[in-house]
Amino acid sequence: MRILYGVQATGNGHITRARALVPWLRRLGCEVDVLFSGRPRGELFGMEVFGHYRVRQGFTFALADGRVRPLHTLLKADFSRFWRDVRDLNVQDYDLILTDFEPVTAWAAKLRERECIGVGHQYAFRHSVPKQSGNFFARALLRGFAPASTALGLHWDHFNCPILPPIIEMDQHFCAPQPGTYLVYLPFDSTARVMGLLRQFSQAKFVFYSDVRSPFREANIHVKPYSRTHFKEDLARAEGVICGAGFELPSEALQLGKKILVQPLRGQFEQGSNARALKLLARASVMHDLNPAALTEFLQTPAPAPIKYPDVAQAIARWIVAGRTESVCTLAERLWQQVDGAAPEVAVNFSRHLRAS
Repeated sequence: MRILYGVQATGNGHITRARALVPWLRRLGCEVDVLFSGRPRGELFGMEVFGHYRVRQGFTFALADGRVRPLHTLLKADFSRFWRDVRDLNVQDYDLILTDFEPVTAWAAKLRERECIGVGHQYAFRHSVPKQSGNFFARALLRGFAPASTALGLHWDHFNCPILPPIIEMDQHFCAPQPGTYLVYLPFDSTARVMGLLRQFSQAKFVFYSDVRSPFREANIHVKPYSRTHFKEDLARAEGVICGAGFELPSEALQLGKKILVQPLRGQFEQGSNARALKLLARASVMHDLNPAALTEFLQTPAPAPIKYPDVAQAIARWIVAGRTESVCTLAERLWQQVDGAAPEVAVNFSRHLRAS
């Protein structure tokens, strides 16, 4: 089976999922061509697992001071180039098209009326999962950004919907955490602003991954450049994680039993919804902007029990190779039955809350 797999590269979580799924597809005999969009090739790192891959411009979101700027996003978008990339992309020579919220492959498949399977967190928002209120623009963008004829949405709980558990790389490092040590990853805030917050907490040790050329130390703060290998090692050693309200990093932290403090990107519907879900599931603390009071409270909270997720990447790969005869609902039910450490009583309470709203 020959597969074209489009991956949104604006966030590292999409790439992390692809790192788990592509090897399984190839192990099961598939030929997989991977296309990334949303980030220049020179800014991608840790891509060895993919071998040869293609890069297209796609779309990126305009950000300023930790906030999405919708108008600037539209103004900087090169729609004519996007249309050329869609029109020129060959999808006819493939047996199947996959997309992890990647618009070029998704729209190329739609243009030529080819089946496209969407795999990713964003596709969970087609269902009754926690959602941030308002923001019509963001909801419309989620629906139309990377359309898929079949969707495999991923989330931290099933919320009584046909969605799957998170895709987690199974080679995670498990080790005893170092008390008082915290991993910090807030890529949408400036290094100076984050450092200004962390300096106020000399009793804790912070490993802060930022856009710097070389590592350096300042008192209790160790600043490091991006590195997937070192990041995973530091995540394993940390007592807790301070990060944006994306999907993949909180998923890894949940599996490792880390306490989590998320700061949702302002104006970003997905991250606002994720923060709401984590709070309602009692799985993370939430802060808005870089709030010292929120960080003070977070440092005093106990670590939660870990959640053991199954190998969802392997299950999806086998489902694809087997011809997708099993329904998405049945696949989801089978995988959630294998989750160890979930909190169904919280999810049930939340579902009642949804029906009442």
